[in-house]
Amino acid sequence: MDLSNLSSSELRNLQEQIKRELKQREGMDKQKAREQIFAIAQQAGVPLKELLAGFPGTRNKGGKVEARYRNPANAAEQWTGRGRQPKWVKDWVDGGKSIDDLRI
Repeated sequence: MDLSNLSSSELRNLQEQIKRELKQREGMDKQKAREQIFAIAQQAGVPLKELLAGFPGTRNKGGKVEARYRNPANAAEQWTGRGRQPKWVKDWVDGGKSIDDLRI
């Protein structure tokens, strides 16, 4: 394909078409890979969850994470240290106190 005869506008349009096509193909490639992995696991009699356990980049989404911080004013309020800070933690830190004082 000779691109030298295309205008800038036509080249940008072609670039966008290429981006869309690449995105679509990457999605199809990922889906095909998933299907192949699932088929291999099923053929081997290994549950997919078990196969992926401990694999780099995967997380145990069902598992509980232990709390690392506790509100001294209300022991029922705890925080794992992940995600957004609860209001009581934010208030504590904004008050000039160290978050380390809340560690369990």
